[in-house]
Amino acid sequence: MTGQVHVVGAGLAGLAASLSLAAAGRRVTLYEAGPAAGGRCRSYLDRALGLRIDNGNHLVLSGNRAVAAYLAQVGAADALTGPAAPLFPFVDLADGARWIVAPNRGRLPWWIVSRRRRVPGTRAGDYLALLALRRAGAGRTVDEVLGDGVLVRRLLAPLAIAALNTPTDTGLARLLDAVVRETLMQGGAACRPLVPRVGLSESFVDPALAWLTARGARCRTGTRVAALRRDAARVTALETPDGTVELRPEDGVVLAVPAWVAADLLPGLVVPTAFCAILNVHFLTTADPGPAGFVGVIGGTAEWIFVRPQVVSVTISAANHLVDLPAEEIAARVWPDVRAALGLAGPMPLVRVVKERRATHAATAEQEALRPAARTAWRNLALAGDWTATGLPATIEGAIRSGRTAAETLLAS
Repeated sequence: MTGQVHVVGAGLAGLAASLSLAAAGRRVTLYEAGPAAGGRCRSYLDRALGLRIDNGNHLVLSGNRAVAAYLAQVGAADALTGPAAPLFPFVDLADGARWIVAPNRGRLPWWIVSRRRRVPGTRAGDYLALLALRRAGAGRTVDEVLGDGVLVRRLLAPLAIAALNTPTDTGLARLLDAVVRETLMQGGAACRPLVPRVGLSESFVDPALAWLTARGARCRTGTRVAALRRDAARVTALETPDGTVELRPEDGVVLAVPAWVAADLLPGLVVPTAFCAILNVHFLTTADPGPAGFVGVIGGTAEWIFVRPQVVSVTISAANHLVDLPAEEIAARVWPDVRAALGLAGPMPLVRVVKERRATHAATAEQEALRPAARTAWRNLALAGDWTATGLPATIEGAIRSGRTAAETLLAS
């Protein structure tokens, strides 16, 4: 592929593809249907709260190598922040117990023999359950592999739900294993938790757009690609509100849109069809961020609480059972958990509930079989998105890897 590449969709997958293509010397045009780039990973001004917030809370780990390479490429390696050492604070609302899971930095996991570092109520031998993930059969669920017990309830299940955005009784064990192998199994140095220093856009989106613009790329926001014209061999044109964009034989296309949009643009394309919601509840209040800036909640409606300047944000994954409730009811269920976890008092402050009904595809065996490869039947068209066959669940790391893979597919064609 030596010509211009048209990247449809300016979420992280589309941005990652554009970065790889531009770095290889290709001219890139990005098309984004929304008013801003970033997709599900962006910041915006919430007028009700009167401040800028992220549309979702995303926790990445120091072992996410694609994330690290992406940020380094655009000069934003310092855009994430977190504790100096790997640590994960938790509170169990059932009995008020508090603890910090603190893996040691090296690969030999001596932390599991330390009562101060491991989950209270567990023994070192309990952690051998993680090895069972490697032996999990193709269709086995997290519950089938890990079973139950204190370790599962107080650590492994919360991590699994956050990583897979799918309940553990249907979530695919081998997808969780893919995450664990690249992070926790590599030692604490690979699982230091990181969050945006300022915001998602300031970390992932704005630096990437600036890098691309400096290399001649264009980003056309508010421009929905309504159709892909194709012949038997290649995509020949894009239909946009401004007219038809004809493609030369040497031009290419990366389709980096949500799965259901890709299926509309490419009738017959097999894509995931079941999705799981994520709820983010933002309270306009201040709190002590603690040692990590977040806390995992066991036994509540809230799952992860992030403390940022002026706002406390709660994330609830695999939230299909809650997403249809009124926002006021969701907030009323979550606020007592926040008060208990952070030691706050007083009435519920001003709040914003953000519902992502189709945040990710369900990480089940059935949906995994529907994830397509980057390469398509058209020689100048590649697919990108966390819903493609990355080998990972639908995460920031998976989205960025998918963009890189799509770019490599076109460059090699």
